[in-house]
Amino acid sequence: MERTEEEAGRRRRGRTAALIGTALVLGLVAGTCTGYLVQAGRTPTPLPPLSQPVLAQARGQAPAPLPASQDRRVRTDGDLRELLLKKPRGAKHTEWLKDGVRWLDLTALAETWTEPGEAFGDLVRDELRRAVMTVWEEDGYTVEIRLTQFRQEEYTAATDAADDAQRWAEELPNKNWVIPGTGNGRAYVMTEPEAEPGFEDQYTAEAHAWRGDIAMNVWVTGLKPVPKKKIMDVAERQMERL
Repeated sequence: MERTEEEAGRRRRGRTAALIGTALVLGLVAGTCTGYLVQAGRTPTPLPPLSQPVLAQARGQAPAPLPASQDRRVRTDGDLRELLLKKPRGAKHTEWLKDGVRWLDLTALAETWTEPGEAFGDLVRDELRRAVMTVWEEDGYTVEIRLTQFRQEEYTAATDAADDAQRWAEELPNKNWVIPGTGNGRAYVMTEPEAEPGFEDQYTAEAHAWRGDIAMNVWVTGLKPVPKKKIMDVAERQMERL
C-alpha cells in the first residue's frame, strides 16, 4: 500500500535521527580510543596533596550507652504488648478478650473504622507496622487501650493518627483537657450519651496522644457519665509507659 507524504516524512526523520545517533556513538568511541592511547604514553603525574588539615582526635572516654530502661527506641522496638497498661487490681478482662491482649493485623485494625475499605488503604499508605490492644471492665465501665506503631519512613504518621482521632472527637459535644506531659495529647468526656435503637444509652470518654512512632488511643464507656478523673488517669498512666 502506498504511504502518504506525511507518513513518509515521519519515517525519514526517524531514520535520519537514527543515523545521526549512530555517527555520534562511533565518534565518541573513536575519540575515547585515541585519548586512551595518548594518555598511556605519558609519564604519570603525582596527585596533589590533600588540602584538608588532619583533625585532632577527641580525648577521653565515649559516653556510655543508655540502659534499656532509658532508651526509648529499645523499649518500643521490643514486644509492644509489654508497653500496654496492665489492668488494675479488681478489674476483669471482657468475655471476648479473656487473655487481655490482642494483636491487630491490618485487616482487623481497618475493621474498627466505619469505612474499612478506605481505612485499609490509609493504613497501607501510612506504613502501619503493628498494633495491639487491651480491654478490661471496672466499676461499671469498659476501658479499651490501643497502641498503633508506624514505620515512619516517609512522614510522622503517629502524629497524624492522633490528630485525626482528636478531630473526630471534637465533632461531638464534649469537654476536653490537655494530657500532662504529652504536648498536644487531649482527653475528651462526651456530654451527651450515644443512643442506638435496641441498646441502652452509653456514655463515653476518649483520649488520643502520640509519642515517637506510636499513637495511643483510649476509650472508656459506661451506663453513667465518665468522670474526668477516670479518663485522665488511664491516659496519663499509659503515656508514662511509653
